[in-house]
Formats: sequence, C-alpha cells, structure tokens
Amino acid sequence: MTASTHAPIQTKLIDGKERYYEPAPQGIDVEAFRQVVTSRRSVRKFTAKPIPKEVVDDCLDLAMLAPCSSGLQPWEFYVVRSSGKKAKLVKACMSQWAAKSAAELIVCVARTDRVNEFSKKMMRDWPMPEVPPLVKRYYQMIPYNYMPGPLNSFARVKKAAISVGGIFTPLPRGPFTEDEVKLWAAKSAALACENLVLAFRAHGYDTCMMEGYDEARVSKLLNLPDGAFPIMVVAAGERAEDGVFWPQVRFERELFVHEV
Repeated sequence: MTASTHAPIQTKLIDGKERYYEPAPQGIDVEAFRQVVTSRRSVRKFTAKPIPKEVVDDCLDLAMLAPCSSGLQPWEFYVVRSSGKKAKLVKACMSQWAAKSAAELIVCVARTDRVNEFSKKMMRDWPMPEVPPLVKRYYQMIPYNYMPGPLNSFARVKKAAISVGGIFTPLPRGPFTEDEVKLWAAKSAALACENLVLAFRAHGYDTCMMEGYDEARVSKLLNLPDGAFPIMVVAAGERAEDGVFWPQVRFERELFVHEV
C-alpha cells in the first residue's frame, strides 16, 4: 500500500452515532515480534551481498507508517545509490566500517520547512468524505503555532502568552522557537528510523544507525534546503560473521522504568 492509498472506510454505530471504525487486528505473533526487536543489533560490518530493491522499498514503506506529530510526516529518506555520492557519504561518515561495507546507505532527513504545505495537504487528502470543522481549524492554525518568526520574535510572544495562560489551565508549551521546532521534527523522524531498522531485521538484514557524520558535508552532498537537516545515516546489509563487535549492554531496568 502506498502512502496515498487508503484502505476502504468502515463505519459502525457507536454510542448512537455513525463513526469511523477500525478494529484492532488479532493473532499477531508476539514472539516473532520479540525476536525482531531482540535480534536487532548495531552491525558494524556487512557482507558484499546486495539487498533486493523490493526489500528496500518495502522497508521504506514501513518506515513511513511510523507515528508522527499531527500526521505531518516531517521526514525524508535519501537512498544513496550513485557510486560517487556513496563514496563521499562514506567519507562524511568518518569512513567507519559500517558505512564502508554497507550494501545500502540511507540518510534520514528531518524537515521543518513543509509544515504549512503539509497542513494544507492533510486537509486535501483527508480520508473521510468531509473534514470535520474542528480538524480543519486545527490544521489551519498549525503553521502559526510552529512559526518562530525572525530571531524567534513570534516564539517569544507565544511563549509569554502560554506561560500566563498555563497558570490557569494545562496548555502545550511549544514547540515555539526554531530549536524547539527542529526537535519536534527530529522526534518524528527518529520514530521512522526505528521502523526502518526493524523492517530490515524482519526481512533478514541488519543495520547500523550512525550519528557519527559531518552534518555540513552530508547536507551539501544531498543539496538540502533550509529547514532540512540529517538526523541519522542508516547503513544496511547482510550481517558479516564478525559484524557484531561485542555483546549488547543494557543497564538495570529500575534505572529507566518508574511507576508513579
């Protein structure tokens, strides 16, 4: 299913009203999913085996199904196939083994410059016959909510107003500034990266999510516009026998999980 294809719309009478209905799927193999998650490792060395294009495409399609803020999908994926560009990308990744030996190098880019465009597209592509008035108003307001203004001037005004209003009622405290909007986009793009690497693992291939790269060189290589920035380079391929350098380390669960 492509991103622009919608499943047939189902409705059901719920609480006396006809509502959209999407039943939760049953029979999902939890142990198979657990195996995908637990066997995912940061692989530093790959074999020379290529990944079939249909597998790469399927993994990218699954990546784009990741959760995202307001459905705005603030990401792009650049599959670097040109041998010249791939060599430059490997160099920009500090020539680390994962980059040099990978069958595929995919750059995940976060975008903050398409909020206005994609808010309008969301209303045009709404999967139901009509866009509910509250939903329409919400997407009309999003560009203003995410607009920092020159030198964060709008952001400072909005932040001050929200700080006062927040005294009386719970309110979202951002994103307002340029850095906060970049963080907003990066969070959604990172979720898509996780989908991508788990999809490769499910297909029997492995990955390494690399943050060790020269961002300026990668941006120049991909000719990224203002408002677009790389957040991760994903190396993918078949795991070499010595591709995992050491056992996985995870600290004690109680350091991270809290019941309050």
